Parts: sequence; C-alpha cells; structure tokens
Amino acid sequence: MADDTGANRAIPDSEVEASSHRRGPLRPERLQPVRSRVSGPGLARLFQAGDVAGLVLASVVSGRLIELPHIMTLAAPVAAIALLVGMGAYAMNAREQTRRRFGRLLIAAAAAGGGGGAVCGILDPTFPALGCAIWVATATTALFATHTGWGLVVGLLRGKGLLTPNLIIVGGTPTAQRLIRRALRTRDVNILGVFDDRHDRVGPEVAGVPVLGNTSDLIGHRILPYVDRIVVTVPPRASARIAELLTRLAPIPNPVSLLLEDADDETETRTVGRVADFNLMQVAGPSERSGYLAAKRALDLTLSIAAVIVLSPLMAAIALIIRMDSPGPVFFRQRRHGYMNEEIVVWKFRSMRVEASDYSAVRQVVPGDDRVTRVGRFIRKTSIDELPQIFNVIAGEMSLVGPRPHAIGMLSGGAEASKLVETYAHRHRIKPGLTGWAAVNGSRGPIDTASAVRRRVALDLEYVDRQSFWLDVAIILKTVPCLLGDSEAVR
Repeated sequence: MADDTGANRAIPDSEVEASSHRRGPLRPERLQPVRSRVSGPGLARLFQAGDVAGLVLASVVSGRLIELPHIMTLAAPVAAIALLVGMGAYAMNAREQTRRRFGRLLIAAAAAGGGGGAVCGILDPTFPALGCAIWVATATTALFATHTGWGLVVGLLRGKGLLTPNLIIVGGTPTAQRLIRRALRTRDVNILGVFDDRHDRVGPEVAGVPVLGNTSDLIGHRILPYVDRIVVTVPPRASARIAELLTRLAPIPNPVSLLLEDADDETETRTVGRVADFNLMQVAGPSERSGYLAAKRALDLTLSIAAVIVLSPLMAAIALIIRMDSPGPVFFRQRRHGYMNEEIVVWKFRSMRVEASDYSAVRQVVPGDDRVTRVGRFIRKTSIDELPQIFNVIAGEMSLVGPRPHAIGMLSGGAEASKLVETYAHRHRIKPGLTGWAAVNGSRGPIDTASAVRRRVALDLEYVDRQSFWLDVAIILKTVPCLLGDSEAVR
C-alpha cells in the first residue's frame, strides 16, 4: 500500500525544504496548506453579518426605549453597513490605530442615524430628535462591542498563522528588498522565498530571505500548495520582462500579482499593507468568491454526511465482498493532485489484485484488464469504488463537484499527462471532486491519449471558469443518470 505519511496536513518545514538553514526569517515553523487556512474575504463577510445582527439588535433596543418609525429601524442599519464597507472597516488592517478604527464606527453610526432621523423628520415633523440620538448611541455601542470581538479574533488567527498570507517573490529587485525589510518589521506577511533567474547578480538570499531557484524551478515546486500568492516585483518600465515572466508562470495555479517599483515614499510605506490585505493588482489565478465557497462547503458537508449514513450498509457489504473475493486490504490509497497542486491521499475500494496495484497510474485500465478482480469489474463499472472518497470530502481535501483528481505522475500514451497541456495545473485552482463537469459530459474513466487529456483539461477549465452553486447542484443531479447511461465505459 502506498505510503501516505504527512500528506495534505500541516507539516514541518523540513519536509518541504530539506535544508533548515534555507528557511529564512519570514517562514513559519509549520506551513499550513492554503485550503486549510482562513479566508480573509470570507472572514470579512462573517464580520459584516455580525455587525448587521448587532445593528438590528440596537434598533430593537432603541424601539423599546422610544417609539421609532419602521424606516428608521430598517434603513439605518443598512446605511451604517454600507458606510462601513465604503470606509474600509473590514480590511482588518493590523497597523491601523485603534482611535481611527473606532472613530470610523462612530462616524458611520452617526451618519446613518442622522440621515434616518432627517428622513423621519421630513415625513413626520413631530419625530423627536431624542429618537435619533438614542439610535446612534445604541448602534455605536453595538459596533464598538462587535469590532472589539473581531479584533480579538483576527489577532488570534494571525498569531496561529491561519490568516497571515504566505508569499513567494519573483524577482530580487530593490522593491523586493524593501518589501522584505518592512515585512520583517510588521510581520503582516510570511515570505517563504525568492525565485530569480539572475543568480550571479542576486546571490543566495535577498534581505535574508533565501533564493530557492529560478522561475523554471518554481513550476511544480513542492512549496506551491502553501503559497497564497506569488508577487512579481519588477520595474514598471520593464514591460518585455513582465510579459516574459507572466508567460513562464502561466502553468502555475496560484494567484499572481504585480508589485511595481514605487518611487513615492508614502506609497512604499503602504506596500506591506497592500500585500497583507491582498489588495494588489491580480493578473493571473483564481479570484475568491467567499459566499460561493461557503455555500459549496455547506453542500459538501450536508450531502456527504447524509451519504455516509444512508450508504453505510452498502459500503460495509462491499468491503466484506472484496475481502472474500481476493486476498489483501479493502481500501486502495493513492497520492493525487489536490488544491493548488497539494498532494492528497485519495481513498477507494480496492478493485485490483494487490500485486498488480498501480499507485502511479503508469498503466491505465483497458477492456478486459487482467489486473482487475471480479468484484473490481462491478464496482468500477458502477463507480462504487469511488464511494470512500466521501471521507476525503468531509475532511475538506475534496469537494463533491470539481475536476477529478489524477494520480501524481500519471502517464497517458507513454507521456506524463501534466506535461501534455500547458494549463494542466489550472484545474487545481479549485478542490478536486467526486464528480464534475467533465464526467457528465462524457469524459469519464481513463485518459490514455494526448487528445483525451486535452479534452478532459478543457472541460475542467470550463468548469473552473463557470463554477457556481447552481451549476454544482445541476452536475450532482446529472451524475447518476450519466453513470447509468454510461455503463459500458471502461474504468
């Protein structure tokens, strides 16, 4: 059975980079995969929802103290939230002074309350100014309380390294040096390393951060699953160099941003802040939609847990039959590509003879394959062998819907599949899935030719571009009919 030690978990840095002296001063002791870290935009939305609840409560309390028109109790909270968003109250900037942060809350509450009071005064000249003052006071109290809590949460998450972004810098330029030095002072970002093609000019490190190789070395590097963003630091006049770097980085699934040379002192001072808040010019990679991701995760957990409960008798029966049919373990574990090229261990019911198990997918299944057992032929044809991957979904390594995870080093027509299409790794910009757009559109099972790989990747990337909650639901609903109508597919 394949060794699965350490896969897709927070691992010691030594396992990612063998030489401990090349860690540098801005790399945490333990690296957390991107998928297991806290989403900044998602957290901001959660804070917004908490503020809405606090303002609604403030309106209820105000209404108990003095009668307020409905337009005041309903419109004022909405206006306050809109003002807070517009003033950047959810940027979670660790460098912002407390006085300024709470001053913003007071301004938002006063403006929303004053505006609501003015409208109420126009509609009803008898509306008491005291009502406006009471709402502003209770709303301000509520916002002070919630934002004190948000500050504690953000500090705790930053302290555990779950919110601080991990960066890789491409280009050992003066801009990169200034970024690193300011990061050393503020600790707002973790800079894991530098990649630069000019070894003779850059040297082994840039401002203490190790140079881990050139841009070619970055493609497929083991550190990528732990990198939130790749920052390209180049002079703004080097347009040819920028175009060349972006072309070289095209196969990488991680988001890529440009950080151009800043001549202005004030702008330069805010550099680390822009990076920490992910407020850079993004030129490649996925843009996060935290609402969709939260809904997708909720759907994954709900349906997966329900499936475990409902299908437990079937899975137990299949496990028993496998043990009776051929000697060996019930489950087959294989290392495959996950989110952002992370190595994950995918679980399946064993469908082949133990001595013929192919952990690297060097030889894909063909009709009448003598490696497949009698029970294996049935469970592969019906895709029952994939059911244990429900536990990968519950663990957060996979999703119900997404590109199917391929074995690391899988060969197609004698060539490594990942080398046949330049944008192959872009399918890893989202979590792999139990089913997906390719599966319900006829690309299911082995991909043993270059043309089959290209078609699978094209369908996967189409899903990456189109993904939405309702498309996920539609794919789930189409999966069973597709399986039943595709019973002759070789798997």
